[in-house]
Amino acid sequence: MSNREASRVETVCVGEATSGPAHEVVEGREVPISRTSLVNRTLPHRDRRMVGAWCFVDTYGPDAVITLPGMRVPPHPHTGLQTVSWLLEGTIEHRDSLGSLQRVVPGELNLMTAGRGIAHSEVSPPDRPSTLHGAQLWIALPDADRRVEPRFEHVTDLPVVRLPGVVATVLVGELHGTGRRSPARVHTPLVGADLRVDGVAQVPLDPAFEHAVVVLDGEVVVDGEALRPGPLLYLGCGRSTLDVGSGGGRCLLLGGEPFEEEILMWWNFVARTHEEVVAAREEWMASLAEGAPSGRFGQVVGYDGAPLPAPALPTSRLRPRGRAR
Repeated sequence: MSNREASRVETVCVGEATSGPAHEVVEGREVPISRTSLVNRTLPHRDRRMVGAWCFVDTYGPDAVITLPGMRVPPHPHTGLQTVSWLLEGTIEHRDSLGSLQRVVPGELNLMTAGRGIAHSEVSPPDRPSTLHGAQLWIALPDADRRVEPRFEHVTDLPVVRLPGVVATVLVGELHGTGRRSPARVHTPLVGADLRVDGVAQVPLDPAFEHAVVVLDGEVVVDGEALRPGPLLYLGCGRSTLDVGSGGGRCLLLGGEPFEEEILMWWNFVARTHEEVVAAREEWMASLAEGAPSGRFGQVVGYDGAPLPAPALPTSRLRPRGRAR
């Protein structure tokens, strides 16, 4: 998914997690990702930039897409991150410059590692179901791995953990204390899990991680707060369990070891310096001018339309900004 916010200001993030438990509501905001699609974005936010290595959280739907174009995000580049695509309803067709062609469907995970550079597109296929509802998230790659060769994984055998009052599907990482780990390959200690809550439950947490929860459907009481889709609840570090309750709601649990490195996010690039962002943008735009994306980003074959041009850079040098207000 491409970041198409009108504000083209860079975001520099550092892993300043709270030293202990927190209860911080981060309000989401509506952001267009295409001419017909809006998402709710909670990360990055002016008050909370990261949760572990999670640096970007979009949720969307349920949207009626049977009579509308649905999702249509043209080919666009990424560097220095992993994208996590997860659906509750509907279908999205993913194409990338590695030659991958894969439909995302509920219960199955798409994980794309951009590394040194990749391009991809996401569209609602012609034979799509009537409703689209899901999430896309970005994971920042640590410095040692941010230039790895790009790769794509489609995972159908995600582990499911059944606890009193909750069923957890582990998307990435491991749900603490359960021994159940996703086969999806990540590069920092973290967890991402889809929680179906039907009752009152305690979810095990790694106290060394910072955590957050985003509700996807219905209402879920998290740490005593009744939440519906929209905001993110940041929970800080130092918790060994989390109390949740619902009559059938669904939420994402996100967590990870506090990310110590400073990163610079601009458009679809996760970098470290102004020069890296400028170079990535110039290479992408040069490939478009030549008529077919090439170079490190490659070419997305089979998309019916033009690739997405990069926005203009700010007139000032990209510079560090605080991650928390």
